[in-house]
Amino acid sequence: MLDMSSYLGWKIDFANPPGEAALAHPSSVQWRIYKNPVALAIGGVAAVLLEFADARIRSGVWDHSTYKADPVGRSKRTGVAAMVGCYGPASAARRVIQGVTNMHSRVSGETPGGEAYRALDPELLDWVSATAAYGFLNAYDRFVSPVSEADKTRFYQEGAPIAALYGVQNPIASTADFMAMMNRLAPRFEAHPIVDEFLGIITSGQAAPAVPRFLHRALARASVSLLPPAVRQALQLGRDWDLSPTDIIALKLAGKLADRVVPPHAPHTDACLRLGLPADFLYRKPAAQQRLLEAAGLTAPAAARAAQDLNAVDDRRP
Repeated sequence: MLDMSSYLGWKIDFANPPGEAALAHPSSVQWRIYKNPVALAIGGVAAVLLEFADARIRSGVWDHSTYKADPVGRSKRTGVAAMVGCYGPASAARRVIQGVTNMHSRVSGETPGGEAYRALDPELLDWVSATAAYGFLNAYDRFVSPVSEADKTRFYQEGAPIAALYGVQNPIASTADFMAMMNRLAPRFEAHPIVDEFLGIITSGQAAPAVPRFLHRALARASVSLLPPAVRQALQLGRDWDLSPTDIIALKLAGKLADRVVPPHAPHTDACLRLGLPADFLYRKPAAQQRLLEAAGLTAPAAARAAQDLNAVDDRRP
């Protein structure tokens, strides 16, 4: 489990101060998807693979972070930053995002091929943001619960204001936007031993020793399965990384279970309490969520209300 209590030396309290809004609304698709640890794990690994396909990002991460010495800790800290951006009080989220940006401002260098890079290069910021959104969303859609095309578009659009705080200039607003960005960068993509080393870390089970190792291997293969074919081919991730029927069954069971069990003191449950909502708000049906939002004085944005109305109709169908 991630330690969500601090980041960059700042204490993070998802339950306080009472009433302070998050950067994303509790009716958002972002809140629905980020609560699921299975989707976050699979999607996060997929995002790293997409990023590591580009030598500039691969070199920046490997040469300027603690990934080589402490890959698990580095990954967990990235998870904390994602959680605070979605669920944390807005003031805490802005503080953490500014801290990340300040660190990135000091990251620059050259790839082994001699190409200069800067972490704050707009093209790299855009791609990193796009890969995270694509990974988390598609992991949830594939291994937890199907997401409608309308809700996929909402998910991307809801993330744009948060991405802008990181310096993202061209946030994706749809799957088509992601594919277009990927196609522009595709000539740069290449296989590299660092990709294999990273996948070895994931399959080793270092991140969660109590979890059976076969699930770690399944998670890695699931992440590879989310890669568009052109990226997987460029990274030379062949049939050894194909999902087995057993992998799919195990991961879907884990994903669905995680979407039904309400964990105590998780970022999303504490965030609900902070806003005057019950801890299990995100596990209730859309019609019930809408009533709770109204009772708490948290009117959902128009797009969210329309989606909730459609889902409420579906709930009433026999």
